[in-house]
Parts: sequence; C-alpha cells; structure tokens
Amino acid sequence: MRRTIITLLVAVGVTLGTAGPAVAAPAAPAPPAPPPGSGIVWGACSSPSLQQARAECGFLKVPLDHAKPAGKKIEIAVSRVRHTVPQAQYQGVVLVNPGGPGGPGLGLSRLGSAVPKNAGAAYDWIGFDPRGVGTSRPALSCDPDYGGYARPDYRPENGAEKAWLPKAEAYARACGKAGGELLAHLRTEDTVRDMDLIRQALGAKQINYYGFSYGTMLGQVYATMFPDKVRRMVLDGVVDPRDWWYRANLNQDVAFQRNIETFFDWVAKNEATYHLGTTGDAVEKRFYDLAAEFRRAPLGGRIGSSEWTDIFLRAGYNVGEYTSVADAFVAGTKKDAAKLKAAYDQAGSPTDDNNYAVYLATQCTDAPFPHDWATWKRDNTATDRKAPFETWGNAWYNAPCRDWPVKPGPAPKVAGTLRTGPLLISETYDGATPYEGALQARRTFPGSSLVEGVGGHTHSSSLSGIACTDDTVADYLLTGALPKRTGGDRSDRQCPPLPPPSPAAAGG
Repeated sequence: MRRTIITLLVAVGVTLGTAGPAVAAPAAPAPPAPPPGSGIVWGACSSPSLQQARAECGFLKVPLDHAKPAGKKIEIAVSRVRHTVPQAQYQGVVLVNPGGPGGPGLGLSRLGSAVPKNAGAAYDWIGFDPRGVGTSRPALSCDPDYGGYARPDYRPENGAEKAWLPKAEAYARACGKAGGELLAHLRTEDTVRDMDLIRQALGAKQINYYGFSYGTMLGQVYATMFPDKVRRMVLDGVVDPRDWWYRANLNQDVAFQRNIETFFDWVAKNEATYHLGTTGDAVEKRFYDLAAEFRRAPLGGRIGSSEWTDIFLRAGYNVGEYTSVADAFVAGTKKDAAKLKAAYDQAGSPTDDNNYAVYLATQCTDAPFPHDWATWKRDNTATDRKAPFETWGNAWYNAPCRDWPVKPGPAPKVAGTLRTGPLLISETYDGATPYEGALQARRTFPGSSLVEGVGGHTHSSSLSGIACTDDTVADYLLTGALPKRTGGDRSDRQCPPLPPPSPAAAGG
C-alpha cells in the first residue's frame, strides 16, 4: 500500500458547525485518573512544536521479540499532552497513529487541540514513533540513496524490468544487512503489542485510539487482539482488512487513476491560472509528454520520469495538494529544476529511507507477496490497462518484498468483537484506502458507524475543518455518541467532503 502515511497539520480555531442527530452508546464511565507512568521517564521534548504544546517526552522499553518478554529490549519514543479539564471530567488516554507503515507519530500528541467543542481537552493525547521509526531506538534505514534522483523509468516498455528488478533485490539485501534482529519483528502485530504495553505503562485500564490510514489497520488488529482494552476508537481512511497487502496495492492503482484524472480536470478548469490545457485530456497529455521528455534527459540531472510521477501522486491523495502540484506542473513546463527538486524532496517516502524501510519491513512480513515475477507482471499488466498513472510505480515501490530476507507470517486476523465502535470515516473516492475498505470494516464491526465525505477525493480528511465530520468526532469523544446505524451496506452519516482549493493566484 504505497505511502499511506499522511501529513497532519494540527488546526487551531476550527470552525464549528452543528452535527446531525446522534445516538448515545451504552454508558462508559470515565476512567479514574491513571497513576504516574510506569516504565516511562518523562522529560522535555526536543521538538519545538511539542515544546509549544507543553508536551512531555520519554521512552518505553519493550521486548524486541514479544514471544520472549524477558529478552532483548528496544525503546519506543512516546510523547504526551495532558488533559486540561478538571479531574472529574478526565476521560483517559488517546493513542494516535498517522499511518505508513513507517510514519512517525511522536508529534501527534498535539492532535487534541484540533478537535472541536474542546473535546480533546478531556484526554491525555499520546503520540509515539512505532518500533524502528523516527526517534525510537533502533531506527531502521537500509540505503539512504535508494530514493534519490534520476531513477529508472517505471514503464516496462522503457526497460523497467531490467533496471528495477536488480535494484529492488539489492535494496532487500541491504535491509537484511542493516536490519539485524529488528527486521524480523516489525509486523503489525508487534506494533499492536507495543501499543498495549504503552497502555500498561500509562496505568490505563483501557485506551482510546485515533488512527489514520495504515493506523486504521493497527486499530482493527488492536480491537481484535485486545477488545476489552478499547474504550473509544476513531479510524479515518480505513484500510480493507481483507487485503494484506499485495492486492491492496492493485486496488490503490485504480483509485489513484480516477483521482489523478479528477486533478487534471481541475487544472483544466483553472486554465486562466495555470495555462496547461483547456480540457482534462489536454492536461493529461502534457503530463505524459513531459514525463517522456524527462525520461530522455532528467531535468537538472535529477528529475526524471519517475520523480515527475511521484510529485503528482500527492494530488491523488489529497485535494489540498492541488495547488502545490499544479505549481510544480508549471515549473516543469518552465524547466525550473530547482522547484521540481524541492517538490520531489517534499514528496516523502522513498526519499525518507527510514519511512520506506519500515514500510517494507512491515508489509513484506505481515503476509506473503508472490515470489515469482510472472505473477507480478501478469497482475500489474492487467491493472495498467485501466490505470497507467501509478500501477508500475506502485509495483516497483513494493518489489523488494519479492526478495525480502525475512519469512512472512500469516496475515493478522481482524474480528469484530467490540460491543460498540469504531467510528469509521472515509471519503467516497479515497485513493490510498478505497472506500470499500470502510464498508468492509463496517460489516466486520457491527457496533460501528461510518461517516462518508460524499463525493470527496481526499485520504484521511477528518479534523480538516468540515464541521459535519469534525463535530461527529467531537461528540463521540465527549459522550460516546455514534451516528445511528442505518440499514443496508452504506454509510450512516453523509457529510460534505474536503473541497478543492482555489487556484494559486500566480500559478507557480
């Protein structure tokens, strides 16, 4: 599942609206105040943003191998922003994960300030860098130059197999050398067990949880493994619990094709600003023409066709990226190498090798990928006929899983044993985690409710200022109220989606 990590900007002063009718869940008494953290020595945070939020930071030692709890330990970086309500109104801890796999979450203890109605103030918000990630120790990195510049073209007709197969195999070998013992203990279930040890260290009988993107899979597996330890759970951008992970990538490709075509239509609609074509088809042709040009001669020796494609993938994730990607498009027409390099450098994984390495280490070992290249070639060729934008880029992104040095385990199980919840959130045309995943989670968890951003194309868009969605989250965190579950295989509350932005005045 390519790049399911998201970038979260903690909102301040969210515009409030009025949520529709909600039905209260069975009363869940507020947990007592937890005792001082056991096993976490809290101190100052090094991050200025966490310092500004008055967060505390520390490390929790956990077993490298949960099957050997007395064995070798690793350290999970944890942050906490404490509740500000009177103690009688305190509602416990909220663990937060941003996605990935491989996404650092230490800074997400700030998320409570983005929840409307002051609902976040009743909780201690807990951010953490999952094992192997960010400031957790040790952190995994395999080849910092792998996501560098002027990489081979993604397309098979341009020699991709000859270039990428040995490149991906070499990366897998590098991870085997760099990962050591850690590499065999980066499955989703390992992180889920770490989450429960964080709960225990905080002295909490139950956790609340807010997961985005891949974080929704962590939530579903936690709810399966520790159902009695879940109080409230919000899952936004829901991963389909049936797709571990090879099939999920192919499903993504089709969804991203639809979303990039929507972006091209938006650019055409704003021809007066961007001057890139008056129809979506014309804009799309210009994109591919420039890709071919940069394949033949990478701009500035750095931005080839693969880097060009990766820049545009951001628009498939989030309509909020439309203006920055359109500006990069304009920069490409002007052959502005510096601006395009900056745009690629900001695109995230695989330029962040820690993110990419843990992403692979998790997905490659959560469940088997096909080992024979013939299967990959057949499936991706078929998908490419419908979705040429991202199919081969996604295939090569995940190709190291063919040669991964750690044997995969059976896929983690997901079962709907929760009495109530989770609160599920998805936009209709989410590209990274297609909407069918949210519907499947709703089927799996009969006590859940699904909020749909109708007609939207953004991945994990809650707490972005859409009052209908954000107030639903606030009401749930305040009272346990979920939207009334409707009949049929559909969403339970329909909200407006995150709207596309107004075009940049200068067009780049």
